[in-house]
Amino acid sequence: MTAPSTNAPTQEIASGVDNEIFSANQRKPIGSLGLFIAALCVAYTAFHIGVMNLYPLETWTYRLLHVGGGLVIGFLLFSSLTFADEEASPRAGRMLMLAPAAVLVGIAVLQVALFWVTGSGIDQAAQATAARWTFGAPLIIGTVWAMLVAWFVPDPRRGRLDAADIILAFAAIAVTAYIIFHAPLLRLRAGTGLAKEADMFAALIGVILILELTRRMAGLALVIIAGIFVIYSFVGPWLPGILYHRGYSLTRFFTYVFTDQGILGPTTAISSTYIILFVAFAAFLQASRVGEYFVNFAFAAAGDRRGGPAKVAVFGSGLMGMINGTSAGNVVATGSLTIPLMKKVGYKPQTAAAVEAAASSGGQILPPIMGAGAFIMSEITGIAYSDIVVAAIIPALLYFVSVYFNVDLMAQKFNMKGLPREELPQFSKLAKQVFHFIPILILIGALFMGYSVIRAGTLAMAAAAVVSWLTPYKMGIKEILFALEISTKMTLQLVAVCAAAGIIVGVIALTGLGTRFSSLLLGLAENNQMLALFFAMIVSIVLGMGMPTTAAYAVAASVIAPGLISMGIDMLTAHFFIFYFAVMSAITPPVALAAYAGAAIARSDPMKTSVESFKMGMAAFVVPFMFFSSPELLMQGEWLNILHVVAGALLGVFLLSSAVQAWYFGHLHTALRILLAAAAVAMIDSGFLSDAIGISTAIAVWAIQKKLIKPGNVARGAD
Repeated sequence: MTAPSTNAPTQEIASGVDNEIFSANQRKPIGSLGLFIAALCVAYTAFHIGVMNLYPLETWTYRLLHVGGGLVIGFLLFSSLTFADEEASPRAGRMLMLAPAAVLVGIAVLQVALFWVTGSGIDQAAQATAARWTFGAPLIIGTVWAMLVAWFVPDPRRGRLDAADIILAFAAIAVTAYIIFHAPLLRLRAGTGLAKEADMFAALIGVILILELTRRMAGLALVIIAGIFVIYSFVGPWLPGILYHRGYSLTRFFTYVFTDQGILGPTTAISSTYIILFVAFAAFLQASRVGEYFVNFAFAAAGDRRGGPAKVAVFGSGLMGMINGTSAGNVVATGSLTIPLMKKVGYKPQTAAAVEAAASSGGQILPPIMGAGAFIMSEITGIAYSDIVVAAIIPALLYFVSVYFNVDLMAQKFNMKGLPREELPQFSKLAKQVFHFIPILILIGALFMGYSVIRAGTLAMAAAAVVSWLTPYKMGIKEILFALEISTKMTLQLVAVCAAAGIIVGVIALTGLGTRFSSLLLGLAENNQMLALFFAMIVSIVLGMGMPTTAAYAVAASVIAPGLISMGIDMLTAHFFIFYFAVMSAITPPVALAAYAGAAIARSDPMKTSVESFKMGMAAFVVPFMFFSSPELLMQGEWLNILHVVAGALLGVFLLSSAVQAWYFGHLHTALRILLAAAAVAMIDSGFLSDAIGISTAIAVWAIQKKLIKPGNVARGAD
C-alpha cells in the first residue's frame, strides 16, 4: 500500500521497514511465483494468529510448524550469501549438478509421505533399517549437496528463485513432517538409548537448515557460536576443568536438541507466540499508517525545539522500538526519517546515527512491550508480567531521560536550532487525531485488566485496523493481507535466530554447562555480588554482540542467572540486569549492530558511530548497578523511598550526561568533567551520605563554572 504522507517533512515509516525486509540477499519474485510466496507469507502469520486465538494446536506440533514453515518460506525468499563469484557458473551445468540432490531429497519426501499414508513408523528393526536408506541417507546427502552448490556455484540470476533453495525448502518439509508424525514417540525416546537413527537424521538436517537460514538472515556470528556449542557436546571428554563432560553420541545429542529442551523450548515458544504477535501488531501499525502518526506527533510537539529532530528521535524511535523488538531494524525503519533531519539542524552524521541507535535500542527496555522482552522474562522466570512491566518503568525513564539530556546538552553546546515551524506538522491538527493512540491504549488497558498477552495483542492489532477507517488510509482486505505479508517477512529472522539460540540452550541443558559456569562465577567472585555482576555484564554484552537481544538474553539467562540468584541476588534484579546489557550490546563497540545500521543511513564511520552511541547510552551501563544497590528503582519499597531514589538517580544521570558531553552550564574542562563523573557515580548508592557527596560536588563544579564561563564558550556554534 502506498500513499503520500500528510504534513511534511515525514515520510512513510513502512518504506524504512521495506529497506530492512528486502535486504541484499532477498529475492523479489514476480508473477504467479511471487503471488504464491506472498500467499505463503500471509498464511504463515494468519495461521499463528488463528491458532493463538481460535483453535489451539498441541504444543510440539505448533512449534514444529512455526519453525518448519519459517524455514520453507525463508529459503524461498532469501538467496544464499555465497562464498564464490556470482559470475562464475553457467546455468545449464548448474542444473545438472543439482539433479542428484533433487532426486535424493525427493526420495526422502516420498518416504515421509508413505509414513503418513500407511500409518507405519520406524519402530520395528527392519523398518528402521529401511528408513536409513530411504529417508535418512538420501535426505542428508541431498540437503548438503544442494547447500554446497548454492554456496560455491551460485545462480547468476539472484532475483529469481534458485532450484537449490527449492530443494532446501522440500528438505525442511520432510524434516518437519517426519518429526510431527513421530512426535508422540519421539518425546519418550529423544535423547535416550531408545532414539532411532532416522530420528537423528531428521534432527541433524533440521539443525543444519536452521543454521543455514540464520547465516543468510543474521550473518555468521550466531552460527559460529552455535557451532562451537555443538562441537563442545562431542569433545567434552577431552576438555579440562569445568568444560569436561562424558560426551554424547550423534543420535542422543541431535534427538535431544530437537525437543522442548532445545530448539522447541523457550526461545521458540516465545518467537511462535509473543514475538510474531507483536511483529504483526507493528506491521498493522505501519500498513495502516497509524505508526507514522506517532513520529508526526513527536515532530509537531518538539521538532522546533533546540535540537528538535534528535529529541523527536528519542521518543518516536523509542516508542516504535518498544513494539517491533529489533534494535537494528528499528534504526532502519525510523532512522531513514530522523537521521537526515538531525543532520539538517547541525548534528554530525555520526552523532545523528548514534542518537537514533541509542533511542531505538532503548525501545526494548521501554514498557509495556519491551520488544517482547517482558514476555520473555515472564516465561523464563515465572514472574507475573504485570510485575515485570511495573519494575521496568523507572529504569526506562532514567535511560530515555539520559539520552534526552545528552541530546539537549549537545544542542546547547553547538547552539543548534530546531526545524522551522512551517516545515513541521501542525500540532493543532494532529491533536485532533489523537485517536491514533487508541491501539496502544487498548493494548495497555487490556493487559492491566487481566486479559492474556495474546488476546490483548490481538485486540490492539484489530484496533489499528479499525482506527485506520478514521483516516484517509483505510485498511481493507488488500491492506490487511499486505500487513500479514510484511509481518512474516519481518518475523523470519527472529524465527531463525530463536531456533539457533535454542540449539545453544539445549547444549547448556544437556551438558550441565550452565550449572558449572555458575559455580565458576561464584568462585571467581568469591561471594562478591558486585564482582559477579561485573562478570555477568561482560558475558551478556559479548553474547549480545553476536545475536539479537531475544537470543542473547535467553542464552545469558541460562548461563549466568542461576549463579547470580544463588549468591542471594533477587531473581527479578538478576534477570533485569542481564536483559539490560543484552539490549545495550547493540550500541557497544566493537560490534554495535544498531550503530552500524545508523551509520549506513548517515554515511558515517561505523566505528566512530558506535563509540558515539555508547556515549549516548552511557546511563544504561550505570542504571543496572543502580537498581541492584537500590531495589526501589524496580518499584520495590515504600513510596517515599522510591521518590528519594528516583530524584537522586535523575540528578546522577544528568551529571553523567554533562560529563560525557563536556557541557555543564558552559564548556566543561577535563578536570571538572572527571569531578562531575565522580559525582554521578556517587549517586549510584541511594544513601544520604553518597547523595550529599554527589550534590555538593555538583554545586562546587557549578560555582567554579560561573567564574570560568565566558561568552565565547556558552554557544560555540556547530563548528
